[in-house]
Amino acid sequence: MSKPKVFEKPIGVKDYLPHAVSKLRQIENQVLACMSSWGYEQIMTPTMEYYDTVGVASSTSDQKLFKLLNNRGTTLVLRSDMTAPIARVVASVLKDVQFPIRLSYHSNVFRAIEEEAGREAEFFQTGVELVGDASAEADAEVVALAIASLQAAGVSRFKIAIGHVGFLNGLFEEALPGQLEAQEELKAYLLGRDYVGYRECLRGLTLSEQMRLELEGIIRLRGGQEICDQAMALSLDATAQASIKHLCEMWDVLAAYGVQEHVLIDLTMIGDFKYYTGMTFEGYAADLGFPVASGGRYDNLLQQFGRPAPATGFAIKTTRILELIGAAAGEQAAERILIGYDAEGRQAALAKASELRGAATADEAVIVVTERMDSSAEQKMQDVVNAADGGPLQYKGATFTKLLTYFGSGVRGGAAK
Repeated sequence: MSKPKVFEKPIGVKDYLPHAVSKLRQIENQVLACMSSWGYEQIMTPTMEYYDTVGVASSTSDQKLFKLLNNRGTTLVLRSDMTAPIARVVASVLKDVQFPIRLSYHSNVFRAIEEEAGREAEFFQTGVELVGDASAEADAEVVALAIASLQAAGVSRFKIAIGHVGFLNGLFEEALPGQLEAQEELKAYLLGRDYVGYRECLRGLTLSEQMRLELEGIIRLRGGQEICDQAMALSLDATAQASIKHLCEMWDVLAAYGVQEHVLIDLTMIGDFKYYTGMTFEGYAADLGFPVASGGRYDNLLQQFGRPAPATGFAIKTTRILELIGAAAGEQAAERILIGYDAEGRQAALAKASELRGAATADEAVIVVTERMDSSAEQKMQDVVNAADGGPLQYKGATFTKLLTYFGSGVRGGAAK
């Protein structure tokens, strides 16, 4: 293995330059403010966790975890999601806090990837967890909040597809009783959106023609509340029936929120079927092929930390949203002021810079850059103003809207319009 060059970095990680960081922080702040307005309080957890606790409880497969050893030889992992760490906190530090608990977060997470282009080993998520409420109201709340959060992030065209793992569990058990391997294979095809493979798998199973057609037909079960009525007729299994009723209740709540135009029911939407226990959903933006949000119910996780409780939540892929809307899109136009000074004008110049920065508001952002120059620079600075002729001022590769100079006892200024 060759030694990396001094400017190289590991595959799957990236540098974020100032414009991208500014936009990323803007998305983060807007989304967290939205979540806060719904009663979700922000939490932070360690970047590293024990493998034997959070690592094994994570939804991430073992081969995708970043593992390392501490100086005692104990295996640690870099957090691969935020749900398992928050479950640990709820079951320990917050063990005396009454349910329901509403928590939000913004963090970078790490997942080992194959060495191929376009995949990220480190990325950012902003999300929520609602712990201690098993109702359809709670599931509808997190879906409605996901919609509000995407809008707060600047995503205008998107759809949320919701499903329920219980429906497929019940339907497949009714069609293939006791054939767990075949059931898991079918679910794996649906999880990977491999509908060709799904149909081929069905044709290889011993099924009546009617049952095979019904199982193929679930691929087309996408839409509004009418899908619930159609699904109820597909299976008499108690689990499948209860799951559809749960989705129907959710739909009624989402209609009360007034967000059903953003939602469709997709009964092949099962998320990670080894992790989620009930409702699952994914959010897709119109101009991006990857989901920008995902979530669902995971009622079995907290019992692994000794405090059994139902839970539901979601995460927004903040990094993907940054790619979607562009690093420079929607940036607030800030006044950029350059103040030049010499030794005699230093005190007045720096006092003016402090005054301007202190007067800035959230609605009227101001950026002030100060620079000491030798005495011969005053005329050159004014030449910059004259050359700009009312336009932006260019100085050392940066653009400014106004120039103030403090040389000797005098102050002169110029502004771009």
